Amino acid sequence: MKRSIKDYVFLYLKGMGMGAADVVPGVSGGTIAFITGIYEELINSIRSVPEALKLFFTGKFKAAFEKANIFFMGVLLAGIGTSVVTLAGVITGLLKNYPIPVWSFFFGLILASTVFVAKSMKKMDVQSVVLFLIGTVIAYIITIAAPSETANSNPVIFFSGAIAICAMILPGISGSFILLLMGKYQFIMDSLKSMDFEVIFFFGAGCLVGLLSFARVVSFMFKRFHQATLALLTGFMIGSLNKVWPWKKVLETRINSKGEEVPFLEESISPAAYEEILQQDPQILLSIGLALLGFTLVFGIERISQKLNTKA
Repeated sequence: MKRSIKDYVFLYLKGMGMGAADVVPGVSGGTIAFITGIYEELINSIRSVPEALKLFFTGKFKAAFEKANIFFMGVLLAGIGTSVVTLAGVITGLLKNYPIPVWSFFFGLILASTVFVAKSMKKMDVQSVVLFLIGTVIAYIITIAAPSETANSNPVIFFSGAIAICAMILPGISGSFILLLMGKYQFIMDSLKSMDFEVIFFFGAGCLVGLLSFARVVSFMFKRFHQATLALLTGFMIGSLNKVWPWKKVLETRINSKGEEVPFLEESISPAAYEEILQQDPQILLSIGLALLGFTLVFGIERISQKLNTKA
C-alpha cells in the first residue's frame, strides 16, 4: 500500500494509541488497531516476517522489505514504543490517584469497541452466538482469576513476554492484565521506568517470539473463519468489561516491589455498595461523563480512520 507522509504521521499516532492502551491492565492495543482499520494489515505483516528474513539473507533486500511491510511496521512500532516508554509512569500514576474516573473512561472505550467489532459481523448465526458466549465466558473467568506470584528470573520474564504479546494483539484481551495475573505487571512497569535493559531485553525477546508465532494463528483464523473469529473476539471484549468496572472492593492485598501495599484480588460492586462499604464518593456523574467520552472517542477514531482510508 502506497502511503504519503501524512498517512505515516497518522499511523505513528495509531501506534501511540496502541501503546497507551497496552500499558493499562484491561485495555488491549489490538482493540485500537481494529477500530483504526489497521488490524489485519498488522497481523499479515507480522506473519510475513520469517519469509522476509529468508529473502533478506539470500540478498533479495527490496523483496524482503516489501514482504515485511517494513515502513508500516517501523512507524507503527515507533509509535507504540514512544507511548509505552513515555506514558507508563503517567497512566500508572493516574490509576493510583484517580482510579474510578480512569476506569470509567476505559469502560466506555471498551464497550464502544465491542459495538464496533460486532458491527463488522455480517450475520449472527447459531455458530456465531455459541462462539460469542464461549469468548465471553473465557474472558470473564480470566478477569476473576487470582493473580499469581512468579520469580523474576530471565526465563520467566521471557515467557511472560511471549504470553502477554499474544493477548496484546487480540482485541478485547489485555496483555497488561495477563501480566498482572502472572504477577509481572508492576515489575515490568518499574523496569521500563528505570530503563532496566536486561529485563527489557528478555521481555522484548519473549514478545518477539510470541508475536511471530501467534500472528500466524490469527491470520489463518481471519482468512478461513472470519465471521467466527469476529464473534469470538466480540465475546472476549464483553467478558473483559468486568476487569475495567470502576467500582471495586479489595478482597486481598500484596506488597509490591517498592514495599507498598496494593490490591491483589478485587471484586466488582455497585456504586451504591462502594459508597456504603468504603464510605467514599462513587463519583457517579463524573464516571458517566468519562465513560461517554471514551465511548464517543472510539466512534470518532473510527470515522477519522474511514475518511483517511477512503482518501488513500
